[in-house]
Amino acid sequence: MRPDRVAIEMPAGGVTYAELEARARAAAGALVERGVSAGDRVALALPAGVEFVAALHGCMLVGAVAVPIDLRLGEAERAARAREAVTVVDGVLDGPPLMETESPRPEAIATVMHTSGTTAAPRRIPLSYGNWLHSALGSAVALGLDPEERWLCPMPLAHVGGLSIPIRSAIYGTVAVLSERFDAEEVLGQLMGPASVMTLVSLVPTMLSRLLDAGLRDPPVLRWALLGGGPLPPPLLERAARAGVPVAPTYGMTEACSQIATFGWPLLGVSVRIASDGEILVRGPNVSHAALEADGWLHTGDVGRLGESGRLYVTGRRAETIITGGENVAPAEVEAVLLAHPAVADAGVHGRVDPEWGEAVVATVVVRDGEAVDADELRAFCAERLAPFKVPKVIWFADALPRTGSGKLLRREL
Repeated sequence: MRPDRVAIEMPAGGVTYAELEARARAAAGALVERGVSAGDRVALALPAGVEFVAALHGCMLVGAVAVPIDLRLGEAERAARAREAVTVVDGVLDGPPLMETESPRPEAIATVMHTSGTTAAPRRIPLSYGNWLHSALGSAVALGLDPEERWLCPMPLAHVGGLSIPIRSAIYGTVAVLSERFDAEEVLGQLMGPASVMTLVSLVPTMLSRLLDAGLRDPPVLRWALLGGGPLPPPLLERAARAGVPVAPTYGMTEACSQIATFGWPLLGVSVRIASDGEILVRGPNVSHAALEADGWLHTGDVGRLGESGRLYVTGRRAETIITGGENVAPAEVEAVLLAHPAVADAGVHGRVDPEWGEAVVATVVVRDGEAVDADELRAFCAERLAPFKVPKVIWFADALPRTGSGKLLRREL
């Protein structure tokens, strides 16, 4: 490890590994002063940046479990995710440096990530130090590793695809370049500017589409744009190829520390098989032990097939989860908010294929007799209660929703 090498870079400046270690030890000391001990959960309600990464490593030095909180969520949603934390970090941690620490066991839990499944309640995914380490090693084999790697991360660190970048970079001893939010013009400059030295970037399809719209062409030193977080529309991949953007399509899940397969090939040490009903099953050292079923496999809820050479082709999803712009949305959660509006008698939410978002959140609403409401009012109502990516892009109106005799919504008919 070179202590003078830049560890984290931001538009406003960065820190070296030596400086990051000093900040992490000060953060660990502050956590101890708060009464945090090994195994405790610590909520990190911080924007992407040096202080977030210092707090993350501070948790690791103490042996505490870091729980990143998405600041885009509503107050109630953030509180729910921090419910099991002994403390919430929402500012600089600066205490007496903690110097005596123990190396963590591979099976010890390093982070808890939240993801929405097919129900409204978020699922807590514990990921161990061993999970993160093997994910980093597998990613390095899949993408290659440049000793001078500079990995650009325009994604939120509460997202597993975003958090994986500073963690992997710390394992590699390379540079993670962070932004508090995605800005197409800023990222375009970072990838194509005269001083561009970005060798990797992680994107979701929506980001890539907007970058191409903004003029992304033949980035000079970019080795790969790692693209995942949802369905990858073939026209988008073709457009990127015409623009000279080297795309590495990836399939992954929070339960597997982001990556499962890249270019269709499972990561080093990862096993993939297809169940009799077509569901993709996964296991490997990067998969959360808590996510395994009794048969020892992670049941992804996705369907696919394996080619003769073992290459994975994802063909669809069994689950109802909507993946929009790389974010998971549970239809039931959005439906519950719509049903809270006094003019709404019934509501159904589903995903619709969208060239920009991968999938767009779409709602069909039944209005109560004698009430009047329009789509703009309902979208504003949702925006006050949900994260922006959960707000329906389109709201349609109907006299009734398709349901079974027992009242179950026939979502596929919407």
